Amino acid sequence: MIKLGNLKEHIGKEVEVQAFVDNVRNIKWVQFIVLRDLTGKVQVTIEKSLEENKEMVEIVNELTIDSTVKIKGKLIENENVKLNGMEIIPTSIEVTSKCLGELPFNYNNLEGVNLDTRLDHRFIDLRNEKNGLIFKVQSTLIRYMREYLYNNNFTEIHTPKMIGAASESGSEVFEVKYFDRKAYLAQSPQFYKQMAMAAGMERIFEVAPCFRAENSNTNRHATEFTSFDLEFSYIDSFEDVMNLEAEMLAYGLEHLKNEMGEKIKKVFGVDIIVPTLPFPKMALRDVYTEIEERYGYKVDESEKTDLTTEAERLVGRLAKEKYNHEFMFITDYPADKRAFYHMRNEEGVLQGYDLIWRGVEITSGAQREHRYEEICKNAASKGLGEDVKFYLDFFKYGCPPHGGFAIGVDRLTMLLLNVPSVKESQFLFRGPNRLNP
Repeated sequence: MIKLGNLKEHIGKEVEVQAFVDNVRNIKWVQFIVLRDLTGKVQVTIEKSLEENKEMVEIVNELTIDSTVKIKGKLIENENVKLNGMEIIPTSIEVTSKCLGELPFNYNNLEGVNLDTRLDHRFIDLRNEKNGLIFKVQSTLIRYMREYLYNNNFTEIHTPKMIGAASESGSEVFEVKYFDRKAYLAQSPQFYKQMAMAAGMERIFEVAPCFRAENSNTNRHATEFTSFDLEFSYIDSFEDVMNLEAEMLAYGLEHLKNEMGEKIKKVFGVDIIVPTLPFPKMALRDVYTEIEERYGYKVDESEKTDLTTEAERLVGRLAKEKYNHEFMFITDYPADKRAFYHMRNEEGVLQGYDLIWRGVEITSGAQREHRYEEICKNAASKGLGEDVKFYLDFFKYGCPPHGGFAIGVDRLTMLLLNVPSVKESQFLFRGPNRLNP
């Protein structure tokens, strides 16, 4: 079977294709079918007057748009055919599945179609070229990010998503029944990434689902999402983590631009901008000082322990105006606002960062606390005890200095393609009010 996007290599030959029926025109002397698959479209032409076409003509008379067909025939050049200057003259047509009714909406014209209606019928919504392309782009970017890590001696692992203790802070987790006891859906693979460091695996990553029981209904939050996580050993500071992330993103975006930049520009109207290295960085306190001076944005001192949503947006603007860059690392967060496993320096300042891209946070990363006595103190300060004992044991028997980060794949895709909501950059969105399809 030949994909439609590869047909030009087979001009003058017998071909077999399988695809959706995109359109049917049935006029006096001839029938035209336009087929589509993920790679392209092609016209099929049937002369009604030819006796050998009688059976195929009857099939096309009953053919409905969005049915699927298998067609064999000869591919010929025809300069009069507007669609790629070629057509298939069929010798057989088989309907492999029939579209049995009117579609819930016209996926080629989604203007005015309610997003919930589209999500209820996501299998129809994704027949729209633009919507389907989102996931080809996402897959390509993640492939190149993986490639960067493989080229730098990382190992891909797969960690459990059902765990026996509420991870991290113990809040915002989904509880599930596990035979005769409770289990929880993992918020992140953080504990297991660090277990791999204690095991001496040195450089690992994972691309997998994470779960957050947050009753949040913004355009960038979901209760289940795909996270791109990594961890690596023998670092000197969290700046090693920042540098690796910047290099990985630059590598991924450069290769994505080379492979799909023209298609992305045509369909989404978006230019892929390959970031220069190094990425700019600012301390959190300096960010608030500067956005107040530049943009008049003021918040109460109590809110300056983290970036507000509006502050994130202004950081995106500041990065462009001050550094001519789309990315900005924000450092020097107060440690009491972050997870207990993040390292703090002697002044209690978090040895970590957030990464802002286009005015939205896409990453939290840090050097981790690897010293047993210190991480036990940190856990106790958060009121964590027996629930994380299994995790604290990882550090009893030697563990190298290490750090890592996580990127939300769906949010990354949303920002890359300027999609309005993470609901559209996820294959199937899960949020507080959506568990189907």
